[in-house]
Amino acid sequence: MAQVKDLKNAISESLERKGVLNQVKAQIRAEMFHVLDEHSEGKPPICNENLIINELILEYLQYNKYKHTSSVLMAEAGQSETRLDREFIKNELNIAEDLETSSVPLLYSLVNFFLQQSAGSKTKVTKKETWQ
Repeated sequence: MAQVKDLKNAISESLERKGVLNQVKAQIRAEMFHVLDEHSEGKPPICNENLIINELILEYLQYNKYKHTSSVLMAEAGQSETRLDREFIKNELNIAEDLETSSVPLLYSLVNFFLQQSAGSKTKVTKKETWQ
């Protein structure tokens, strides 16, 4: 019996080290939300502000390769598979981009803007400076 328990522990530790265990857990949570949503009453429509906020968060999650987290968010929020266009969001929020900022999620630009406002600095978040 001890050998089986040791084997289970070794496999579990190996999967955890590789990050597979957390991915599987996240995927199971996402699927649970999908199943629950199928059997729940219809959700009220999402307001425009929440659509934009969700899109900003989804873009950030996908940029950082949090695939399962984004699928859970979409399921819980009742977000449509059809995504809002980045240009539309930029226009709605009056975000101006340049070559450096166009390669990172809009959420980085928003955070950078408010950091500049509070610090009075002229720095800008670029792709190479983002959280690596």
